[in-house]
Amino acid sequence: MSGNRNSTLSETIHFEALRREMVALQIRDRGVRSERVLSAMSAVPRHEFVPANQMAAAYSDQALPIGDGQTISQPYVVAAMTQALSLTGLERVLEIGGGSGYQAAVLSVLAREVVAIEFVPQLAVAARDRLARLGYSNVRVEQGDGSLGWPARAPYDAILVAAAAPDIPAPLVEQLAEGGRLIIPVGPIEEQNLLRVVKRGGQTFQEILFACRFVPLRGRYGWRQDLRSTTPE
Repeated sequence: MSGNRNSTLSETIHFEALRREMVALQIRDRGVRSERVLSAMSAVPRHEFVPANQMAAAYSDQALPIGDGQTISQPYVVAAMTQALSLTGLERVLEIGGGSGYQAAVLSVLAREVVAIEFVPQLAVAARDRLARLGYSNVRVEQGDGSLGWPARAPYDAILVAAAAPDIPAPLVEQLAEGGRLIIPVGPIEEQNLLRVVKRGGQTFQEILFACRFVPLRGRYGWRQDLRSTTPE
């Protein structure tokens, strides 16, 4: 038993060191300055959100496959998108494309409540169980068409879309609260622009953050099955 405890402790220390290095080199050095975001990225154990065969690469500078053509996004992209939401801790956040639950876990540290929508049933179940096991009690994972948002909990102070859309889905704009921020990759399947959309006075104002490449958004306002690619950001 002592050997098992020592092995577990050694593994924990190893992953903590990798996580500190990830935050310092991949995130802070690339311009993410929010101390709250850096702290959240330092706290959430990314290796718990990847398949066992990807665990050794959990803190690498890349997106990783999680099954069914979906990915867990590159750490920098997770941090940059999160920073762009300007969360204070009081918000209700909607995440589209819940995947393994990693982005939702990061958001949960920074917001009052997170609703994560995942299109793939088995991924939604796994993410729900994983987040509960790890103690992220302010996250609610739902299975459904994320391009339609989740009207039952609207309006949302912030919405993050972790999949590429051909256009900004109208339901997401409708469900965004006054003063709310929407972060979404929009554009052709081959490459998109990450947009920040702010709602003021019933109107929306857009700015481009950076070029990116995400897996395609599924659902009514997403891409048709025959047009989808699985090359991730």
